[in-house]
Amino acid sequence: MKILIVEDELVSQKKMDKLVQSLGHETLVATDGVAAWKIWRDERPRIVITDWMLPQMDGLELCAKIRSEEGEEYTYVIIVTAKDEIQDVIKGMDAGADDYIAKPFNKDELNVRIKAGERVINFQIQDIVIFALAKMAESRDEDTGNHLERVRHYSKRLAETILDSPNPPPELDRLLIDNIFLTSVLHDIGKVGIPDYILLKPGRLDDGEFGVMKTHAEIGYNTLNEALEKAPRARYLQIAAEIARHHHEKYDGSGYPDGLKQDEIHIASRIFALSDVYDALVSKRPYKEAFSHERAKYIIADGNGKHFDPVVVDAFLRCEHRFIEIHNKYRDDYEKLPSTSAINMD
Repeated sequence: MKILIVEDELVSQKKMDKLVQSLGHETLVATDGVAAWKIWRDERPRIVITDWMLPQMDGLELCAKIRSEEGEEYTYVIIVTAKDEIQDVIKGMDAGADDYIAKPFNKDELNVRIKAGERVINFQIQDIVIFALAKMAESRDEDTGNHLERVRHYSKRLAETILDSPNPPPELDRLLIDNIFLTSVLHDIGKVGIPDYILLKPGRLDDGEFGVMKTHAEIGYNTLNEALEKAPRARYLQIAAEIARHHHEKYDGSGYPDGLKQDEIHIASRIFALSDVYDALVSKRPYKEAFSHERAKYIIADGNGKHFDPVVVDAFLRCEHRFIEIHNKYRDDYEKLPSTSAINMD
C-alpha cells in the first residue's frame, strides 16, 4: 500500500516514515499541505496520514480537497494531532477524515489505524472486481440491462428489513448484508458455461434445453468454490458460492439443483430468490412483456410458503415502495413503475 505522510516537523516526520515503512508500506512524504496536494494528485496514494497543523494548507483543508476530487477511488485519511478535545475530533471527521491519532502515537496504534484503512479500500476493490466478473458473464445476454444493480439493492433492502424485525434469523447480521450486496451479482456467473443456442434463445426453452440451463447453478458454485478453496476464510466467497448454487431453490423443496427446503436453504439465498424473481417479473424479456409491480406483488404473495420464505415475503410487503424506487433508479428503456400511492392495493 502506498501511503502519503504529511508532517512539517522533521523529527515527527522521520519517526512516522520509519514506522510506516517498517509495517511494509511504500511512503511518500510532504512537509506542507500544498506539496501534499500535488503529490496526491500525481500519485493517488490510497491512504494519507496528515498532521492537522501545517503551513500553507492545513490537514483539514487537504482532506476536504481530496474528498472533492477523489472520484470513485476512495482515499482513507488519518489525521494526526495533539488536539484531543471531542470538538476537535468532530471537526476533523466533519472535514472528511476517516480516523484520528493523537500525539504521541506508537507503532501498534499506527498499525491498527492503517489496517482499518486497508479493509475499507480492499472492500471497494473486491466490489469492483466482483462486479466486473458478473458483468462479463451477463454480457452474453443483452436483455438483462441493469439487472445486477437492481437485484443487489433489492436484496440489501430485504435483508435490512428482516434484520430490523422483532425476531430476525440469528445468522443475519450487518456483515452478511454487506456480503449479500457485494457478491449476489455473481449469482448467474455459471451461465458462461451454457451454450449460446440455449442462453440466447428468443423463446421459451424446451425441457431438454431447460435441463441444460439449470446446470448454471452448479457451474457457478463449482467456479466460486474453487476460489474459496484458495481463500477458505473469505466469507464473501462463501456467500457468493451459496447464492450461485441455491438461488433457484424453493421454500417447499421443489426447486433446483438440490431440492432444499425451508431452513435448509441459507437465508442469503432465500432473500435473493425473491429479489431475482421480482426483477424477472417487472422486466421485459424476449418471451414476455414487463409486468406491473401490482401483478408481480400478487405472484410473490401467491408463492408465500411455496416458492418463497414467509419471512422474506413479509419483508417485501413492508418495503415494496423501496423496490419501486430501486427499479425506477436503475430502470431499463421502458416506463417507470408507478409509486405505491398509484397502485390499487385491494
